[in-house]
Amino acid sequence: MKLGVATICPHIYHEGQWWSYEPYVLEMNVWNELFDQLIVVAPHDQGPPPQFWAPYQNSAKISVIPYRRDKGRGLDQAPSSPWEFPRMLLALAQAARQSDAFHVRAPGSIALCGALLLPLLQRRLIAKFAGQWTGYPGEARTVRWQRALLQSRWWRGPVTVYGEWPEQPPHVIPFFTSVLNAEQTARARVAATAKQNDSWQQRNVRLLFVGRLSVAKNVSALLKALAQLKADGITVALDIVGDGPERDALERMTDEWELRDRVRFAGGLDFARVLDFYERADVLALVSETEGWPKAIAEAMAFGLVCIGSERGLVPWMLSEGRGLTIPPGDADALATCLRQIVADPARYQAMAQRAAAWSRKYSLEGLRDALRQLLNRCWQTNL
Repeated sequence: MKLGVATICPHIYHEGQWWSYEPYVLEMNVWNELFDQLIVVAPHDQGPPPQFWAPYQNSAKISVIPYRRDKGRGLDQAPSSPWEFPRMLLALAQAARQSDAFHVRAPGSIALCGALLLPLLQRRLIAKFAGQWTGYPGEARTVRWQRALLQSRWWRGPVTVYGEWPEQPPHVIPFFTSVLNAEQTARARVAATAKQNDSWQQRNVRLLFVGRLSVAKNVSALLKALAQLKADGITVALDIVGDGPERDALERMTDEWELRDRVRFAGGLDFARVLDFYERADVLALVSETEGWPKAIAEAMAFGLVCIGSERGLVPWMLSEGRGLTIPPGDADALATCLRQIVADPARYQAMAQRAAAWSRKYSLEGLRDALRQLLNRCWQTNL
């Protein structure tokens, strides 16, 4: 079977391989195992790819139909213009003619077009809503429209969402993106066990952020919290892994508050190097304005970190039952309070991290492949 895929993730053809944003590629490699070919409708940029991108495992099975070209580097794409929508619809129609089924990855402008058009062209449909399924303050109208279309009878296929929500139609299915493969899970288990016996009282606590440096991620709250701790005479070291449009502003803030001795900007890294940071860190903070199922928290849990997340999306459920801490999005005062408590009572929070590590081992890339196969065979009456 050939699968069409609609995504906002840009693609680059470089040295005989298709490349894209690494977390997306890691997940799509699972789909690549289930289908004979992926026909991807996506933005097309020029190479070489950014440092934190990765090639598909089998690029020979990938073809790309672009709906925009050379409009940005990496994920820093300019917003879609109204006159680009006809091009999106044409690209979707072309991919639909070549494929046997279609996977729409929402939210995004291409997902809105796909939700409108593809039920007319394809019998086998599936969508993934990767954002927060419930509404939130400041949510774009186009995101609400996509959710309404995917919830409706117009969309004739399953929609996988993060979490179980009341009063949803049967085709809206709770589903969780995998985190690590079997080898990485084993590595995480070793790291989590080592952290159990590590004494934080002998050194500074190591805080970590992993993600895109955008306004919505509220990385400035981490810097504000560190400034408060510095005023109290408490040293917490912070590694910021990721890149994005807010990096320059965050670096200026670091200099303004004289935090250079305890803050390091690692930039965008490939996934293997990100795992090195999980091994070294003690605490992860992700206090975004909106989240669905944040992979950074799930990955950090597997490596035995104490996780502090915002009260958004699935984060309160992930960190419930003593597996982590939640605070209001971007609340620097609450974050500073949590870090003070962790520094003061490391044994208590190390036990919390171990509970989180045990829970997170239920999720793997292999588990995602098997769950997807079962879902598609059941909904499409196929035998993948």
